[in-house]
Amino acid sequence: MNIPTLMVPLMLAAAPASGPAQAQPPAPASSPAAAPVPSIAFDKLVLPNGLQVILVEDKRLPIVAVNLWYHVGPANEAPGLTGFAHLFEHMMFAATAHIPRGMADRLLEGAGATDSNGGTGYDSTSYYDTVPSNQLELALWVHADRMGYLLDVLDQQALTNQQDVVRNERRQTVEGEPYGIVEEALARTLFPQGHPYAASIIGSHADIQSARLEDVRAFFTQYYGPNNASLVIAGDIDKQSVRDLVTRYFGGLRRGPDVVRPHVVTPPITAERRVVVRDRVELPRVFMGWLTPPAYQPGDAELMVAATILGGGKSSRLYKSLVYERQIAQDVSASQGSLGLASTFVIDVTARAGHTPQEIEAAIDAELALLRTEGPTAREVERARNSLETSLLASLEKLGGDGLAEQLNHYNLYTGDPGYLDKDLARLRRIDAAAVQRAVQTWLPQQARAVVTGVPGKPKVDDPRAGKPARAAAVPKPVAPVNVAEAWRATPPTAGPAPRFRQPRGETFTLANGLTVIHYRNPALPLVSSQLVVRSGGAANPSDLPGLAGFTAQMLEEGTATRSAPAIADDIAQLGAFMDTGSSDDVSTVSLLALTSTFARALEIVADIVQRPAFPAAEIERQRQDRLGALTQQRDDPETVAALAAAGALFGAGHPKGYGQLGLEPAIRRTTRDDIVGFWRRHYVPSNAALVVTGDITRAELEALAQAQFGGWPAFDAPAAAVGAAKPTAARLVVIDQPDAGQTALQVATMGPARDTPDFPALQIMNGVLGGMFSSRLNNNLRETRGLTYGIHSHFDYDRQPAPFSVEASVQQDATGEAVREILREVALLREQPISSDELTAARNAQLLSLPGQFETNADIGASLTELFVYGLPANYYDNLATHLANVGVDDVQAVARRWLDPDRMIVVAVGERRKILPQLQKLGLGQPEMRDDDGQVPVRATVTSDVKR
Repeated sequence: MNIPTLMVPLMLAAAPASGPAQAQPPAPASSPAAAPVPSIAFDKLVLPNGLQVILVEDKRLPIVAVNLWYHVGPANEAPGLTGFAHLFEHMMFAATAHIPRGMADRLLEGAGATDSNGGTGYDSTSYYDTVPSNQLELALWVHADRMGYLLDVLDQQALTNQQDVVRNERRQTVEGEPYGIVEEALARTLFPQGHPYAASIIGSHADIQSARLEDVRAFFTQYYGPNNASLVIAGDIDKQSVRDLVTRYFGGLRRGPDVVRPHVVTPPITAERRVVVRDRVELPRVFMGWLTPPAYQPGDAELMVAATILGGGKSSRLYKSLVYERQIAQDVSASQGSLGLASTFVIDVTARAGHTPQEIEAAIDAELALLRTEGPTAREVERARNSLETSLLASLEKLGGDGLAEQLNHYNLYTGDPGYLDKDLARLRRIDAAAVQRAVQTWLPQQARAVVTGVPGKPKVDDPRAGKPARAAAVPKPVAPVNVAEAWRATPPTAGPAPRFRQPRGETFTLANGLTVIHYRNPALPLVSSQLVVRSGGAANPSDLPGLAGFTAQMLEEGTATRSAPAIADDIAQLGAFMDTGSSDDVSTVSLLALTSTFARALEIVADIVQRPAFPAAEIERQRQDRLGALTQQRDDPETVAALAAAGALFGAGHPKGYGQLGLEPAIRRTTRDDIVGFWRRHYVPSNAALVVTGDITRAELEALAQAQFGGWPAFDAPAAAVGAAKPTAARLVVIDQPDAGQTALQVATMGPARDTPDFPALQIMNGVLGGMFSSRLNNNLRETRGLTYGIHSHFDYDRQPAPFSVEASVQQDATGEAVREILREVALLREQPISSDELTAARNAQLLSLPGQFETNADIGASLTELFVYGLPANYYDNLATHLANVGVDDVQAVARRWLDPDRMIVVAVGERRKILPQLQKLGLGQPEMRDDDGQVPVRATVTSDVKR
């Protein structure tokens, strides 16, 4: 699971880098007392048509999460229809009998919906929205009409369009993703042909393209009835009123055919299986997989603990052995993927440059053998349990998305009990070392595994050109309605009275040394989140050392005067906490998430790494190699390469913001300890930093903690910000050649304003219309109408200094020129013609009404408070933002479009196969192309002529 983090590196200005000589090593962190189990009061009812309804009343914010699961996924797919469940997930967003195509997205976004999407797992398909509480009826209207009236109007045009979209999704997220086809091969190797888990969820190009309209209709009829679904509604509700609404919208829908749960026998692996897959990557990666017990069956939780012990972060065995000690691996991971028919236990390790898959495999085998024969220590098991428990509790912070409502639907599907949380924690807490050892011995023997190795080379991708779409009849063949027509369903429901909401406002105090402390109490869960933010990041790098801020932040975790790097990782994990460091252009951060009971001890570690980093020479060399390996991996990702090239083109050579946070290989190699210590001394000073703390902690408790841990941080003046002017390239077209790429990663970019611009409210609304929403002009044009991309979006970066505006997409290779032409056309149209009043209302309301949903988690609240500090915004900024947004008019939107977006000054960056995409782009009149490398930089003799032969 991903723990929410906002990170910024900190710093201790003047303390000696070696730390005080008299400092005593701290005692190892002790395990925390078990956190209280949150009480989630829910009601579960079943309508006469079989729909399961789960209601949770939660008054934290005036929002409601609607989470609808259909109990169907690839586990239910017929042979030859791989990816069908996922394709149908896309089809559910097409028109219904009462809602024209695109209208549901426009209405929901205009109502302030957040976390609005769908998702397909192997055993289920989900659709979800988080809406303001007065818009709950709108969300129910949409979901009910999809369930009851989609089939009436489902047509070939909608199917053909989504086949194009899904195939582009496959190109982007599987074939274009580093190691994507390697991981896909692991599933085919673990499961026999014909097993529903053998293919990837997205399916093959051939099966996606061969889906017929009658197949889609049959799938809907069989699996999308109310009796095969469960609906969770969680948030600011009155349960009785919601029962009435659910009955009104869903109660009259007819029950579908009975669905028999798939019963598939997964044969065990009795002899090791091996496969080698070539991919567009520079570093080899080894995947090892085993078949393990289904979700919530004996052995499942024990293997989750084993995965954490083996590959769960810097305190894990594989990290310590392969990455830290032997330095033969770039990264390690282990997971127990719990599913309904059979689960999988997967270890994946990326080799460092110069090391072979055989070395990696032998090292993994040694750690597995040790775990099988000797078992884990009791302390390792405690550490893993604590980390897993914190992750689980953190997942409940959000109501929607992958939060509380999703978790209850998950429990309901796999256990039949939405209130399984206390049992889930109980099964985790009773696991001991012996149980983990037994599980590893039973389920992870060497002969029962599949080993799939990804190596550099030309990948084998089966991507046939789409045939002509099925010819639509002049008059569509009528389909008998599933449900009785009801005229009232054609009218969208009216919103209720607007709920009252006041954005969280932090309380600020300042220590004597100048450290700003910002506090917001949120006692909803026994969790506390903090960010120590330093107002210096990549923009403060010397021109000859790009990446220095990131290198310095990375080194904070690698040892202090009294703690070694492994001790820091172990102590944080023992507390069940999560800590991370990082940098962006404007800030460096150290983030922390901990249980309330362990926050004070975890914050003491944060204070130590910020104020007393030792920067040991050996650790610098370790992290130097890590950064070089990360740079190699970065070059494998076309979207990252496009972003780096856009930054380089906009800011120019030598500008600190013209590079990524890793910098460049020569700079990484020549960075010295003195460089790192110097950056830390100059920038990590209390007057340049803020400690932002949100969660289950009082102000009095925080005041005492902040003084105890940071009060002795020596005071020094904050460094003056000195960022030079950008010197963009004269070229309007930048191309990065990636031979054999299946898609083109695009960035169309120009320089935008700084975060404190008075144009901010109008720019947000303008961007929403152009590409900031799913219902935006760009997405409607390139995805929904033309099917050229899986998705496209636009955004302003908003730094302290002027920063880029970008349109980003990965598009069909043969439609690269068409996509760029349409992007530039849409930008020009926004300048030339006023937007419609409907567009203004939808985009403005999407900003205004979604504000409560942007403050769901402690990390969300902390991020908003951090933004005030970093950009010098007033404390009442969010109180006034709604008024400023509400006052934006049509003329304001056109004015900022004309001021900031000039298509004739935009730079087009294209990453793909040059010989195929350059002829398309040269037809657009963008001038002489500039060639850049995979670091986004201009190599010697980079300009090319119109001859694209290699």
